[in-house]
Amino acid sequence: MKIIHKRIYITLIFILLLISGLGARLVQLQLVSTESFTDKKINLIEGSVKQRTQEMVVDDGRGKFEDKNGQSLTSITHNRLVLFPFLEKMKWPVQQVSEIVGMQPKELTNRLANAKTPVVITKELSQAQVEKINALRVPGVFGIPLKDERPVPLAEHLIGLEAQSKQIIEEKYSDKLKNGAIKSTTPVGISGMQRAFDEFLLPEQESKLLYHVDRLGGPMFGIDVKYTGTANPYYPVSVRTTLDLSAQELVENTLNHYKLKDGGAVLIDIKNNKVIAMASRPSINKKDPFKKQNGSDSVENRLLTPQTPGSIFKTVTAAAALEQNKIQPSFTYNCDKSIYGNNVEEDHQKGQLTFEESFAQSCNATFAQLAKEMIISNPDILEQYADKLGLIQPVGWTGDVFHFEHFKQFLGEKSGRVWTNEREKKVPNAVAQTAIGQLDVKVTPLAVANMMATIARGGEKKQVKAVDALEYKNNTSLYTFKEHELKGDTINKATAASMQQLLKGVVQSEKGTGRRFQTLPYEVAGKSGTAEINVKDDIVNKWFAGYFPADDPKYAMVVVDLNTKSAISPTNSVFYDIVKGMYDLNTR
Repeated sequence: MKIIHKRIYITLIFILLLISGLGARLVQLQLVSTESFTDKKINLIEGSVKQRTQEMVVDDGRGKFEDKNGQSLTSITHNRLVLFPFLEKMKWPVQQVSEIVGMQPKELTNRLANAKTPVVITKELSQAQVEKINALRVPGVFGIPLKDERPVPLAEHLIGLEAQSKQIIEEKYSDKLKNGAIKSTTPVGISGMQRAFDEFLLPEQESKLLYHVDRLGGPMFGIDVKYTGTANPYYPVSVRTTLDLSAQELVENTLNHYKLKDGGAVLIDIKNNKVIAMASRPSINKKDPFKKQNGSDSVENRLLTPQTPGSIFKTVTAAAALEQNKIQPSFTYNCDKSIYGNNVEEDHQKGQLTFEESFAQSCNATFAQLAKEMIISNPDILEQYADKLGLIQPVGWTGDVFHFEHFKQFLGEKSGRVWTNEREKKVPNAVAQTAIGQLDVKVTPLAVANMMATIARGGEKKQVKAVDALEYKNNTSLYTFKEHELKGDTINKATAASMQQLLKGVVQSEKGTGRRFQTLPYEVAGKSGTAEINVKDDIVNKWFAGYFPADDPKYAMVVVDLNTKSAISPTNSVFYDIVKGMYDLNTR
């Protein structure tokens, strides 16, 4: 008997210890470690609420990019009908809702079948329809504005991409990660302005629609839908770019229409040197953005990357010759000869041409001869004038912004070059090739556009801006990017005026390489360029760079088709259509 009693006591003690352990565990779960359970710091309260909550993210909280008029460049807002999953288990006025939105009741109920998350009906609603839906006050039925990504991305290389990157988070934002301000899964900028402005764009909190449900998934009546989001009136920040949405769409659509595969176009407001449209091709491979295409990452902005300019560079040689007084008005050049002194093919012979005619018809021999004459007395002449025209240094806006020294708006912009070997300056044939934009000459299309803007302004050099301001959520200013001059000497006003006449001649001359543009409603001044990339396969870079209207300059533009064949390049057609499109936008 004593043995039995002893066993009972032991069993009771064991049960009491077990109950005590369970009680202690409950105390730990519900009172002690509610917000930092285990070494993984699990928040049990949040987990419990999450189990009883159906939610829908309305906004990820990351800062946005807007055009100069405040229109979103990355998203379009549509009014949508949102249905929560628990509606499938209850009676709700589906007939009324269907009549308001113009859909069959069965279409709505079918969308809810087996749904685990809120269902967005993609049909766009008017504001009146939204108000009628919300006036019904049906739990789980809402008409709300939702942001969708643009079906065709705008300025995707300039704006760039965001993505999850644990490496970037740990390298750049370790403090924010430790204090819980961001998570290792928080999207960050990985290219373009998304990367350049990333620290201003990081989200504080997502905005969500929340609805609490019971253990069976039904709505807890009496508890209305809740909106959670940052109450901070200042964040998220918006990046107010200099882009014009209508102009950007025009450029994108024109490039797409002519199927330009490699290259792009950039359009600059001459007065304040702001980019109003920029589009690079090929498009970004979203699945593998850093995959090589034509030898470059798909995220690489071709307009910020040095390219061989060909005859575009004759603008530099011409400016140098004018300012150094090397031009004799009555003197003519033999344009039946090549840059090496040989006879060119008969169908490329142009006869004896003046300096002005040589520029209009893009005679290679003239500029080869001028460069060889000038370089004898000044070996650095071509570099000096390339720099005076803002062609070989980075031209994008750079400056100190808060604690960021040398902040760059155009992340990834590269410098141009004229020579790679100083000894070549003493080799006549190398000088001849360089004078017409071949051999080692490489410049960015953005810098070429800036050169045209500089000439149109009478020689005034400025940095190019793509962003005007950073703005708080309440539309007040966080930071304004002021105009900056581009460092270094520039051409004088007389030289600029002479260059303006030369650039007009390219279009106005009967045999000018830009004579096609004579029929445009805006008068164009500019320069064509065909750079040999692979002579054997007839591969070239095809350019047209200029500004318009010629007598009252407003816009500078460059269109470039890279690694193409001259006979099939749409460069001039793209330039033509964009100029005409800008006229239509400005006069409608």
